Amino acid sequence: VAKDLGIDLTALRQRGVRIIDRSGTQYFALQEQTGHLVTAQRIDREQLCRLAEKCVL
Repeated sequence: VAKDLGIDLTALRQRGVRIIDRSGTQYFALQEQTGHLVTAQRIDREQLCRLAEKCVL
């Protein structure tokens, strides 16, 4: 992600990037050492999509 955004890893560490959804839940995180996008916690499709007719994760 850091590479795709054109941000070097030093800047990524300094900025402390977080990825959150509207509810404030942080499902994903950026690894500061590598810039890779990883899951921050278990993602439960049934819970996230319970009211959606169609759901793609």
